[in-house]
Amino acid sequence: MKKVLFITLCVLFALAGCSKEQKSEELPEFVEVVIELPEIIKVNEEVVIEAHIKQGNEKVEDAQKVEFELWKSDQETHEKILGDHQGDGIYSISKTFLKEGGYFVIAHVTARDMHNMPKKEFTVTKIAE
Repeated sequence: MKKVLFITLCVLFALAGCSKEQKSEELPEFVEVVIELPEIIKVNEEVVIEAHIKQGNEKVEDAQKVEFELWKSDQETHEKILGDHQGDGIYSISKTFLKEGGYFVIAHVTARDMHNMPKKEFTVTKIAE
């Protein structure tokens, strides 16, 4: 009787181990995020900053949260702005920068049980007179 119980338990553990291995092989593709912004950003002009989000070849239309974190490179204070869904896997904000200089943006994206937060550096220039 003990042998039958022991063999049964061994078979159950083996089956449980196999099912976990199969699930780990079927990992979902990583959620990719690309930050897009204009090449030239001028002081006191409104610009659109976008996060293009996809998983494999599929554009992500169901992100739980897209938040843009912005700050000037010589300052410690950061501003966070929630992105608006534009469709076609694009989430965006509009922003006017009041000072010239170097800036950073991080797009904090939570989608499909994953989090991705790419960072991009850019420059805001004075308006030519």
